[in-house]
Amino acid sequence: MDLEVKRVVACRSQTQSFSGRKKPLQHGCTSKSWAIQNPPSFPVVPQLDLGSLIDSDEEEQDVVPEDLPATTGNYKQKYQQCKTEMEEGYKQCSQRNAEKTKSNTEHQLSPRNKIEDKCAQEEEEEEGAFTADLTTPDRKALLQQRYADSPYRAQQLGRKSDAEIVAAEKKKQIVEEQVMIDHLSRAVISDPEQNLSTEKQESAFILPDSNIAPLRLRKRTLHETKIRTHSTLTENVLSHKVQFDGRIISRNGHDACRELVGFFFIHDQSLTIYEYRQFGKNRTNVLPFIQKNIYSHQRGRRKGKQYQLGDFYIGANLTFLSSDHPTLPESIKESTLLILRITNIDQIAFDSFRTDSVEHEDDTTSQEANDRLVFKAIQDKLKKQLHKKGVRILSGLGKYFQQLDKEGNGLLDKPDFKQALKVFHLQVSEKDFESLWLILNDSGNGKVDYREFKRAIIGEMNEYRKSFVRKAFMKLDFNKTGSVPIMDIRKCYCAKKHPEVISGHSTEEEIKLSFLETLKGACSKSDEVSYGEFEDYYEGLSIGVVDDEDFVSILRTPWGI
Repeated sequence: MDLEVKRVVACRSQTQSFSGRKKPLQHGCTSKSWAIQNPPSFPVVPQLDLGSLIDSDEEEQDVVPEDLPATTGNYKQKYQQCKTEMEEGYKQCSQRNAEKTKSNTEHQLSPRNKIEDKCAQEEEEEEGAFTADLTTPDRKALLQQRYADSPYRAQQLGRKSDAEIVAAEKKKQIVEEQVMIDHLSRAVISDPEQNLSTEKQESAFILPDSNIAPLRLRKRTLHETKIRTHSTLTENVLSHKVQFDGRIISRNGHDACRELVGFFFIHDQSLTIYEYRQFGKNRTNVLPFIQKNIYSHQRGRRKGKQYQLGDFYIGANLTFLSSDHPTLPESIKESTLLILRITNIDQIAFDSFRTDSVEHEDDTTSQEANDRLVFKAIQDKLKKQLHKKGVRILSGLGKYFQQLDKEGNGLLDKPDFKQALKVFHLQVSEKDFESLWLILNDSGNGKVDYREFKRAIIGEMNEYRKSFVRKAFMKLDFNKTGSVPIMDIRKCYCAKKHPEVISGHSTEEEIKLSFLETLKGACSKSDEVSYGEFEDYYEGLSIGVVDDEDFVSILRTPWGI
């Protein structure tokens, strides 16, 4: 009975609720408006307290404020803060180094120290006199020497020297294997039918037989022939050799950057030179450049004398007649003489063979020593004048000689050289000039190559430095045309690690523009730079740099070699 009453009551309440819902709909209200007027009631979720999750031993984290600045602004602030800290650190490091050098130089003045300080003061006065007349291009060129102060130099040397050693060893192995293959693969491929007597073959004419296989399909073996070969070389004989690297002395950039590897064989005093070519990263090719033969000097004090072991050392010149080598490139055959400079040599093999061979010194050796003394005396006098102005004078001297060379063969006479020295204020006494002219004018025709004249009076940087100049130019001249557009140089030059940029005194664009302005001054064309002009620029820069590694850093840092 109770159950039935409850059921009836429940039914009445439900009907009332439904009827209550229908009434507002009848008055024109929608379901959406009804939902707004009667929002549902959800259970309230308590706020999570993150501070209660932290252990009591740990420090409580700071509450992150809601009004944070924009992400970009925060990033810029951190970047600026890091930049200022880096600049301050660099300045402090420079100040410490300056104080350290100053403390080392401070000492009590003894009589000997007074003399030394007086000499140093005189040298500073002389240097001040030379630097007093520096022009704006000179000062801009000297900015490139600041790369030697870069703090990244030690890291670069350690990282890149290992890779260079591995590449040089690989190159040496490839060239040596190719030389052995070329000189040992001399046997004739034999044919089983060659055992027939030659007279029988000549007297009887044999018609082709269908039962006999064609010559191309017959079984032929190697080294099974009675035909004698002219060469009697063996691997043991060829192993007694001295390997050396060389380069062509030329103003042509493509020829000057050729990678040459030579071999001097002890058993018959012969030599051969190969060219190493690399295409991309993995493809290489080795081709003979100078055929194996016995050669002699073609100029100088030793003209007509056969090459010996003592003629091979770093900095030595090997001369060949271009007409004796018809396979040489056309650009090289334009000149009568081919001059090769030895840039590196296998010193271990050279020393081992030098102890066994006996070479007597003659008058020619003493004459060559006297010639070198004459050159050195003139170079020492001019080096002080070129210490801070080397880039401008060397570059201008090269352009001036090119303008005087109307025929384009590189030969000038004595009045032209005297006039050039006068124009560029290079003081050479008449006695020194006559001694120099007698040495250079060995042919007696009254004309001298102006490139040799410039090397004689000014000198040149060593082969270690020149190897990095060639690497930098080869990186720029990827088409191997011998000249590079100014736009490509502008793209490849990087001044990010220049000390002036790091300290904030100059911008990257300012350092780059100063370099391009001084380089354009050395160029005969306004829109491109040749290899000779590129080399002249760094030749002048090299005069003021004493340490080889400092000069290498000047090239490595902006060019990334």
